[in-house]
Amino acid sequence: MKDYTEKIGDHLNDILEKNIDAQKGFNEAVENTDSITLKEYFRTRATERSEFVTEIKAELAHYGEKYKDSGSASASIHRGWMDFKSLFSSDDDESMLEECIRGEKKALKEYDEALEPGEVPTTTSKLLMKQREKIQQGLTKLQSMEDLH
Repeated sequence: MKDYTEKIGDHLNDILEKNIDAQKGFNEAVENTDSITLKEYFRTRATERSEFVTEIKAELAHYGEKYKDSGSASASIHRGWMDFKSLFSSDDDESMLEECIRGEKKALKEYDEALEPGEVPTTTSKLLMKQREKIQQGLTKLQSMEDLH
């Protein structure tokens, strides 16, 4: 469609890729904690990101855009670093929480950048704003959990 620019498609594909990465990261975090509370939080976030991936793919397809089916190489390196760091950390859960907070803040910035152009179709804007709000809510919860660890 004409109202979909390459820039918007690129932003959405970047966000799609990051959500795939986040989903994998949250699933790994489930495996790296013994805390039932954190496991539940990470599982919920992984499921949420899976839903985001499905929604973004559908949005891209609706506008005739191609989408990526995998995460980024840099995220694989980051997840590996998180695993390595947790091996040597005296407080694994705290390290994971810090990394998740950092990742979620970065995700919010990427959503903000995607919404900046002002030429985003209404359906795309609503989708991104809804997902951004869920990430913000999750980040707020995550930050309150960090205070407990």
